[in-house]
Formats: sequence, structure tokens, C-alpha cells
Amino acid sequence: MDVYESVAAVCRKAKEHASAVAFASEADMNAMLKAAADALRARAAYIIAENAEDVKNCTRGAQFADRLMLNEKRIDGIAAGLEKLVELKCPVGEVLEERTLYNGLRLSRVRVPLGVIGIIYESRPNVTADAIGLCVKSGNAVVLRGSKDALRSNKAICAVVKGAIAAAGYDPEFIQLIEDGSREGATALMQMNGLVDVLIPRGGAALIQNAVRNATVPVIETGTGNCHVYFEKSADLSMALPVLLNAKTQRTSVCNACESLLVDEEFAQKHLAEIVAALQNAGVEIVACEKCRALIPSLAPATEEDFAAEFLAMKISVKIVSGVDEAVAHVNKYGTHHSDSIVTNDAAAAEKFLNEVDSAAVYHNASTRFTDGFEFGLGAEMGISTQKLHARGPMGLRELTSYKYVVRGEGQVRS
Repeated sequence: MDVYESVAAVCRKAKEHASAVAFASEADMNAMLKAAADALRARAAYIIAENAEDVKNCTRGAQFADRLMLNEKRIDGIAAGLEKLVELKCPVGEVLEERTLYNGLRLSRVRVPLGVIGIIYESRPNVTADAIGLCVKSGNAVVLRGSKDALRSNKAICAVVKGAIAAAGYDPEFIQLIEDGSREGATALMQMNGLVDVLIPRGGAALIQNAVRNATVPVIETGTGNCHVYFEKSADLSMALPVLLNAKTQRTSVCNACESLLVDEEFAQKHLAEIVAALQNAGVEIVACEKCRALIPSLAPATEEDFAAEFLAMKISVKIVSGVDEAVAHVNKYGTHHSDSIVTNDAAAAEKFLNEVDSAAVYHNASTRFTDGFEFGLGAEMGISTQKLHARGPMGLRELTSYKYVVRGEGQVRS
């Protein structure tokens, strides 16, 4: 059996068993999620042991190893995400609109599952459980295709979750994992028209663009994160520095980490030395514009590529701007439409930034690290969408549904 046929067989199995979750009651969905969360905690040692082998074999650098690594705290967080989904209302069946037409037909617009969702992701085995949980509570079957770097981890999580669902008395085969880690396997999933209803790529820019270019299945594009923090001239340094350090250093390998700092020129004259010292003391490498280097000549120069970069490391670009207009223009030119923040005490400057920055999430006096499904109260997330069609920002349960029109009549025919 060639790669395409083997992937098709996996997708076909998910589709054949999709009704097990599509028509499940909310109580049954919650029972599956509770069983899965309990099993993840109970089998944490097994999952960590399998994950350790993946981490040991990782050759893609520190940031990928950090994304890949699981420990008890992270597994507990994954389980907590599933438990959070239990608390949330299932969106399936929600009536979005209902009205009676001129001819007496009663029309309703009702939320329904998307069907079979394909997920392609890199080096983050937590996505395995997150995706399963979201698909369970939104009534969708799921086909998972992680990277070969995380294969043992993904297989372990998938096996634990499916085993728990089966032990609770439910059919778990609406959950499928593609074990083929080749480029051909990924491309095959992207072209499973008729078996997969929507594809969500979650990973680096290369993976996402590969899906956008090569998929024949509809794609929801999740974005890379060149996120900005802007210190406007009225900012309070005692607030600004903790926001910046959290956004940059709390976890560098994630898409909502800050990669670029913009500083108003008046603020820079007063505080750039303190800002640079705080970043350097935290271990952050700085590349900076010429205006910054005029004030602090020891700073390394920043290139155009640096201002557009998602470093995913302890590195940041810094640029002095003339005011909020230049800050907005810079963010919209170099950013990835993910998450951007202004720190200011000027309400008008804040509103201008929030209104004019074209990103999925914009912040006033807060860290960009909050762009996350769990932090937004959505439970686990399927990814951060930076596109504008269908879904934008953290994709939770509602973003994994479509709708259909239900029309009830009494024998009406059209003349």
C-alpha cells in the first residue's frame, strides 16, 4: 500500500466512525473528556518515558526540544484543558437564528460539526490531546498527523486517550493518528477531499505555507507570531518592563511571545538604557535600529529580516518610533497579524493602536502571552488563526463548527 492509500485508509476510518461523536449527547462528550483527563494523569509516567525518547533524539535545536518536552506539570495542564472543556457548553445544536418566511416556512440556522478535521502539527505533543478534546466537545472526528520528532509521544497520548474512551463504553475510532512522518504523508492528508472536511496546520511558517500552497482540502491558516510590544511615551516603566519581560521570556518557543519592541523616541531618551539592561540581565540578545544604537552604541544592528523575524529564542529586535502612527505602521508592515500590545497611560493612543493594528489580538497594558484558548476561557485551543475567514484568534469550540439551515413546513411548494 503506497503512502496516499495508507493515509486515505486512516481518514476513511475516521469518517466511518464520525457518527460516534457527531451524534453523542453532551453528557457522553463530557464523560469521554473526563475519562481522558483522568487517564492522562494516571498514565503520566508512561507518556513521559515515551516522550523522553523523542526528546533524546531531537536534532532541531533548543526551541523545538522545549516544545516537544513533556513533564508532569505539562501533562497536568493538558488534562486540565480537557476538564475545562467539560465546563463549557457544547455548541452543536445551538440555534443561531430562527424566523418565519412569507410563505409560512419556519427557518432555523443551527450549529453543526465541521465533520472530519485534519490536524498537521510540529513537535508539540500537547496538541494531540488538545485537538482530540476540542473535537470531542464540538462533535468532530479528527485525523492527527504530528511530526516524526514527536511520534512516540503522540502515539502514547493517543493510545491513552482512546483506551480511556473505550473503557468508558464509547467508540474511540473517530480519533485517528497518521504515523507516517514523511512529506508525502503530509501532502496526502492535505488532499483527502471527500474524507477530510477541513485542514488545520499548526506549526512553523514553512509547514503553514506548505499547507496553503498544496492543500486541496479547505485550510484554516494558523499563523506564526512576530508579536510586538510598544512603549508609548506616557507609559509607566514600572508596568512596561514586567509586561515586556513576561511577553519575551516567560516562554520563548511559542507563537504569542514578543519578538519586537517598539519604543517612543521621548520614552527612549529617558529609559532605553534601563530597558536594555533589563533585557540583557534576563539573557535576551538585542538587535536594534540606528536610533537605538546612537543612544547605546554597543547594541548590534538590526536588519529588515530581523524586524520581520519570529525568533522563537531569547532574542528581540528593538526600534525607536516617532509616535503611535509610526508604531501602528511598523506593526502592520512587519507583524504576522497575531498579537500586539501597547503600554500607555494615554487613552487616545491606546484606542488608536487597538483600532488600527490589524491583528487577531490587540492588548493595552498586558502581555501578548495571554493569546491562548485556555487563558481566553475557551478550554484547549486548536491554534491561533491569523486569517479573517471563518475563524480568527484562538480557535475554540464554536470555531470548529459550521451551520445548516433547517426548514419546517406544512406542504408548501414554490410557485
